[in-house]
Amino acid sequence: MLTKVFGSAVFGVEATTITVEVNVDNGIGYHLVGLPDNAIKESNYRIAAALKNNGYKIPGKKITINMAPADLRKEGSAYDLTLALGILAASGQIKSPNIEDYLIMGELSLDGAVQPIKGALPIAIKAQEEGYKGFILPKENAKEAAIVGKLEVYGVECIQEVIDFFDVGKPLEPTIIDTREEFYNKLDFPEFDFSDVRGQESIKRCMEIAAAGGHNIILIGPPGAGKTMLAKRLPSILPPMTLHEALETTKIHSVVGKIKDMGLMSQRPFRSPHHTISDVALVGGGSYPQPGEISLAHNGVLFLDELPEFKRTVLEVMRQPLEDREVTISRAKFTVTYPSSFMLVASMNPSPGGYFNDPDAPVTSSQAEMQRYLGKISGPLLDRIDIHIEVTPVPFEKLSDDRKGEGSVDIRKRVTKARELQTERFKDLEKVHYNAQMNTKQIREYCKLNQASLQLLKNAMERLNLSARAYDRILKVARTIADLENAKAITGDHISEAIQYRSLDREGWLG
Repeated sequence: MLTKVFGSAVFGVEATTITVEVNVDNGIGYHLVGLPDNAIKESNYRIAAALKNNGYKIPGKKITINMAPADLRKEGSAYDLTLALGILAASGQIKSPNIEDYLIMGELSLDGAVQPIKGALPIAIKAQEEGYKGFILPKENAKEAAIVGKLEVYGVECIQEVIDFFDVGKPLEPTIIDTREEFYNKLDFPEFDFSDVRGQESIKRCMEIAAAGGHNIILIGPPGAGKTMLAKRLPSILPPMTLHEALETTKIHSVVGKIKDMGLMSQRPFRSPHHTISDVALVGGGSYPQPGEISLAHNGVLFLDELPEFKRTVLEVMRQPLEDREVTISRAKFTVTYPSSFMLVASMNPSPGGYFNDPDAPVTSSQAEMQRYLGKISGPLLDRIDIHIEVTPVPFEKLSDDRKGEGSVDIRKRVTKARELQTERFKDLEKVHYNAQMNTKQIREYCKLNQASLQLLKNAMERLNLSARAYDRILKVARTIADLENAKAITGDHISEAIQYRSLDREGWLG
């Protein structure tokens, strides 16, 4: 007897429906075809034990299972429940008149318990698009999949619940979520707040500008100056995620299995990988491609602490994603693309010893050592970082001051207002949403200077020996400063402040 059951495979952040054809015939044997990986090939042992422990069995006949399309590689243990139901239905052990109306996924334990899977959200989106009546999956993933409207989502804890649903019509309780209510109820405030920061007013101002224009930023300062503390608070002043951004972000985290029993993400992600990370772990890929840290930081912040300590190859593979805001992983038989629109926040010591330019600490590194240390960061990577700012240690008087600084709520209001101006400005441009995304042509159009401001910029570049790459970056940052003041034109004051944020372009840093 031939039975068809439906599952799904995730490639990139999109799902593809898999038709599991199970045929039970006279003879002996178990044949699983359709490019399954080892985890799927081993499923017959898990299925056999799960069925036996629930009063069923794999029939002693010839069982042929085809996972179509047969030229598409399938991976993981999430097909256990799909295969088990197909075998039961094809062997006549259960009635299944409407099994083809449902998409079924789940990993089985030996006692028949259903374990969570990865990628439930993109699978649910695909099931809804293709008109399936419902999606049966592990209970831990039900909240995540129920984000998709117009699809009945049934979370189950064991295989017996699914068997009873099809065989005797015992109803399953659907998981229902009001996506908009779920999203807006979760818009609580992040854990870290700028009101906890003592001193560092100029750095807080710089972080506000970076957040307002979506600019990448690098913090340069000695150990203990507060670089990591400031970076962790940046998400608290970014504009709240829109529902579309929340769905996009949740989808990526779903693919790597980080959403279990969590539902919709409403806080911007903050990712901080260790400097020993590999290039594959950072940008994504592998034999079976998975999103990397830069995609997990999509719509949020990627923080690279001690930037020169990262391997050069790791930093270089970030250049294309920083420019295109997506990363493409190419293999011989397929290509997948992951979104990676994030704010890069990096930090570094000014020298190997950490205390260059600190008047209270001795300089322990030679000029050659410093050049070698700073030279670990390539020019093309620095080209993609708009703001460089020096962070100095906070004096004791400010550390012991009990007065709280300006909180993230107030800063976020100004940032959000500036972002709204940019959204209106770039509404007719498809790939530009905020100032940091402007290309050279758009900079010329939206960052026009009067003669006095142009002369000021020229003098600054000559006197401070600023590099040519600094020119466009200064104009972008000046545009953002003007937006924070709701000013239509860029003035000399905006240019003067933007010039301060190019520390690494000055003579004496990178030469």
